[in-house]
Order: sequence, then structure tokens, then C-alpha cells
Amino acid sequence: MRTGRLRSVHPVLWAGWATLAAGAVLCVLGWYGVSGERYAERQLPYLASCTIPGAALIIAGAILLTHARGALAAARVEELHSLLVAAEPADAGEPDGAAAMPLAVSGDLLMVPGGTLWHRADCPLVAGKVEAVPVDAKLVAGGELGPCPICDPAEDTD
Repeated sequence: MRTGRLRSVHPVLWAGWATLAAGAVLCVLGWYGVSGERYAERQLPYLASCTIPGAALIIAGAILLTHARGALAAARVEELHSLLVAAEPADAGEPDGAAAMPLAVSGDLLMVPGGTLWHRADCPLVAGKVEAVPVDAKLVAGGELGPCPICDPAEDTD
């Protein structure tokens, strides 16, 4: 699923690359013309007609590529956000009390080695992960692990 904005970025990328190529060609032509002339007054036309516009095109191409890549990243973030927002819970038609049910209710606490959060065993972030291990109380007491904001195991420990 690609958004229209994502598709509109590709022409800007192509334009950026084409502008860079045209600028490089002009700079090479200007250099070739300047290198064949011995006197500075004969080199100036090549500088004015090829090298300076070529350098300007290279700068413009770099700006277009930078803008297009930023727009591409923004379009991807918007697409991911729309996918997250569009996913409605199955019980969306029920009253607010049913919709406020927690995502995970297990009393067992797990952590992923190297992670920074601790989770309930049925939290979607650790459910089915074989590397998830029981929480080490020393890490929680030392403040190295924080509660998961998704399953909110901190409400049990308060």
C-alpha cells in the first residue's frame, strides 16, 4: 500500500539525479574548454557559460535529492502512522468500559535480554519470543528496567 505522496517523491528524485548529471557534464565541458586556452581572457567564456552554471546545477541537484529523501522518509512515517491508527480493536462497538480493558493481564513478568523494559507475559511485545526470560529483580530494583507502556505492569507493583 503506497500513498500518493510516496509516488510523487520519485519524480523529484529523478529530477535531482538528472540535474546533478547535467551539472557534472557542464563542469567537465567547462574544464575541457578552459584547459585548451592559454590566456585568462579566453578562459572566461568557458567559466561563464559552462563551469558556473554546472556548479549551480550540482548544488540544485543536491538540494533536490535532499528534499526528496526527506519527503520520502516523511511519507513512509505517515504511511506507518496511518496503518497504526487504522487498526481498530475488535470490540470498538462496545461501551467504553469494555474498550478500556488492558492489553495484557498476566501476572508473570518477562524481559528481553539487553532490553530496557519489563512486560507482562502476554504483552504483544514479548508474546511468542523465545528469548524472553523472567524479570531479574535486581535489574528492576536498580532502575535499569522500566515498565512497558503497552501492557503497564507497573500497576501491579504499586
